[in-house]
Order: sequence, then C-alpha cells, then structure tokens
Amino acid sequence: MNDAQFYLKLALWSQIVSSIVFIAALIFMWVRWIMPVVMAAQERSNRQIADAERHRDEVKGALEALRAEIETARHDAQLIEGRARLRAQHERELLLREAADAGERALTDASRELERARAAARQRLRDEILGRALDLARDEAKARVGPDVDAAFVERFAASLEHAARG
Repeated sequence: MNDAQFYLKLALWSQIVSSIVFIAALIFMWVRWIMPVVMAAQERSNRQIADAERHRDEVKGALEALRAEIETARHDAQLIEGRARLRAQHERELLLREAADAGERALTDASRELERARAAARQRLRDEILGRALDLARDEAKARVGPDVDAAFVERFAASLEHAARG
C-alpha cells in the first residue's frame, strides 16, 4: 500500500468517522435538547386535547342538564297553563253565577217595584174614581134632592166610605 492509497483510505475513514461523530452529535443533540422540547410540546398538546375533550364533555353534560331543565320548564309551563285555564274557567263560572244572581235580584226587585207601583196606581185610580163618583153623586143628588136631603145623604155616604176604608 502506497502513501496515496493510505491517504485515500485515511481520508475515506476520516470521513466515515467524522460522519459517525457528526451523526452521534446529532443524535446526542436530538436526545439532549430537541427530543425534550418535542416531547414537552407533544405532552402540552396532549394536555390541551385532554382539556378540550374534558371541556367538551362538561359542555355536553351542561347541555344535557339544560335540556332537562328546559323540558322540566315546559312541563311546569303546561301544568301552570292547565291550572290557569281551570282557574279562569272557575272564575268565569263564578262571575256568570254572580251576574245571574244579580240579574235575578234586579228582576225580583223590579218585579216588587212594579207591584208597588201598580198598587199605588190602583190606589190613585180608586181615589180618583171615588172622588169623581162622589162629585157626580153630589151633583145628581143636588139636582134630585134639596139641600136638606142632600146633606143627610152625603153624610151617610161619606160615613159608609170612611167605614169601608177603615175596615
């Protein structure tokens, strides 16, 4: 082996060794500095994903709870509406009954007032007819009879009317 071949082989092995040292340095740098950074980033990313999934699950749980509350509120609203409808119907029936009772009372009062008015009208009519009858009787009695008979007749008639009115 001559010097040229030796130097060629030395250069070749020098490049191989330097490549191996370079690769070893790269691996050492990868393992020492780059790998921890990548692993920390991956771990941070995994934590963020886990937090996002946990948050999603919490939101899903809250959403389900809200849906259940909404359904409960709908049910409560239906119950309230039913009670309000029954209460309104009950109030309506009470108002109708009160109005009917008030109408009946007004009708009864009006009927009584009508009877009183009729009785008063009858009494006035009787008094008026009686007064006219007395006037006619006096006029006719004056025409038939003289003042003496007239006075006696009027006195007896008035006494009989007073007796009839009293009793």
